[in-house]
Amino acid sequence: MKIVVIDYGIGNVKSIINSFEKQNIKAILSRDKQVILEADGLILPGVGAFSHGMNNLNKYALVPIIKEYVKKEKPLLGICLGMQMLFERSEEFQNTEGIGLIKGSVIKLPIESSNKIKLPHISWNEITPKKTLWSNTILDDIKVSSNMYFVHTFAGNPENDEDILSITKYHGVEFCSSIKKNNIYGCQFHPEKSGEKGLKIISNFIKICSKIN
Repeated sequence: MKIVVIDYGIGNVKSIINSFEKQNIKAILSRDKQVILEADGLILPGVGAFSHGMNNLNKYALVPIIKEYVKKEKPLLGICLGMQMLFERSEEFQNTEGIGLIKGSVIKLPIESSNKIKLPHISWNEITPKKTLWSNTILDDIKVSSNMYFVHTFAGNPENDEDILSITKYHGVEFCSSIKKNNIYGCQFHPEKSGEKGLKIISNFIKICSKIN
């Protein structure tokens, strides 16, 4: 099993690599084209600003490599900013073009900050289904309303409800917290920081990779 974490100079890669080690899988950090294309599963990590992330992906010419990998119908998992960059565009700071694997845009959570409500959204919150069933996905055997760990101000807004794997509410505002389109997955939350349930998601991703290859 060869899991590759994309190295583009951004992301909480150490905790992600550790989460795979807990499943007895050694994840490789790389930006090498051949290493990425030969992966059984690919992770796109990320924290911070959308434009910074895309600038770095473009700097290392990684966008066409990611698209080529996806054409092979092998599993890809984007985490936090990594999920956001799978979309067509983001309104953060400026309209920035994304990788474009998921139709839709990344928007700021429509929440007014106050003494009681803060942005960024940093907390544990429940994930629930939208339309797509969780069986045979990264959320297989995850209980509905399980709490996951979030750190973000922006969130992906898919054009197609079928691409929404889970939703989450933060102070009454509903947003997409995970996505699935064919073998493309994304989590707005951090599974690698979400305890045993998060590790179950990593385990599910590994199982998906083993079935495809």
